[in-house]
Amino acid sequence: MVRHVILWKLNEELSAAEKETVKKGIKEGLEGLLGQVPGLVEIKVNIDGRLDSSNCDVMLDSVLESPEALKVYAKHPAHVAVADGKVRPYTVQRTCLDYEY
Repeated sequence: MVRHVILWKLNEELSAAEKETVKKGIKEGLEGLLGQVPGLVEIKVNIDGRLDSSNCDVMLDSVLESPEALKVYAKHPAHVAVADGKVRPYTVQRTCLDYEY
């Protein structure tokens, strides 16, 4: 199994209301990939409960069957559509940690 964790920082030029809308769109889009992408076992996007000590705005926590499944996920058209439409236009920083367990 592979855990795929990503942290994003949203563009500071977005208003608070825009950030909330963007976060909801990211959550809906990415969590909607479950059942669409082969090898994706679980996926959760955390957008609430952020403490002031945080320096990121959104967290993706997902599990895939294997490193090969992670490669399929990265290039899957449904994932690319979400990334290009709901994530990349609104984020300024991305940090990723992938590990097998």
